[in-house]
Amino acid sequence: MDNATYTALTRQSGLLSEMQSLANNIANASTTGYRAEGVVFAEYVANLGADAPSLSMASAEVRQTVQSQGGLAQTGGTFDLAIEGDGFFMVQTPQGDRLTRAGQFTPNENGDLVTMDGFPVLDGGGAPVFVPQGTRSIGIAADGTISADGQPVGQVGMFVPVDPLNVRREDGVRFVAEGGVEPALDARMVQGFLEQSNVNPVLEITRMIEVQRAYELGQNFLDNEDQRIRTVIRDLSK
Repeated sequence: MDNATYTALTRQSGLLSEMQSLANNIANASTTGYRAEGVVFAEYVANLGADAPSLSMASAEVRQTVQSQGGLAQTGGTFDLAIEGDGFFMVQTPQGDRLTRAGQFTPNENGDLVTMDGFPVLDGGGAPVFVPQGTRSIGIAADGTISADGQPVGQVGMFVPVDPLNVRREDGVRFVAEGGVEPALDARMVQGFLEQSNVNPVLEITRMIEVQRAYELGQNFLDNEDQRIRTVIRDLSK
């Protein structure tokens, strides 16, 4: 296999990875708290010697999360929460504490505030948030303080990763802060709202079409190159 084919294959691999990322974004365009993901391309250049041109290879193994704020949709739900600004909720999962922007919560049978998957929501100290049962009204302030019948009873924590570049996506709406977290000082919590996905479907579909066309061009090149090599081998073997 010659250098041109190696270069084309690495490009095709990167384009395929980007198509998968775009398809995932489009599928989650209506997922609460979802943040779009992009692919970062890198170029590696190898020196093949003084009398040979350099060889360029593409890599698209790094995925980057788009951190722009999604729109807020009013639901009126008592435990539907959204964060304005930089910040995340913290939830406790069997794999450890995870960050999320998906704020659709509800009290469970024990009074603990949990996600739709049953994971406890944590306060600023890392403890599960408890909501007293049998109260007439529940209010949640901009700093996350929970009031039951006018009396403060707890606080929903808001956090930011210590190193924003060291955050790994675990699934569609949950993230792992590899470098730890700290309190979100500039974030504001809004009760009765949910943050929508920050995916722009029109832009994602447009980019998908562009990537598909680029992939098809690359595939045509590989097919033509394969045919050329077969023709050379056949002619030399005569």
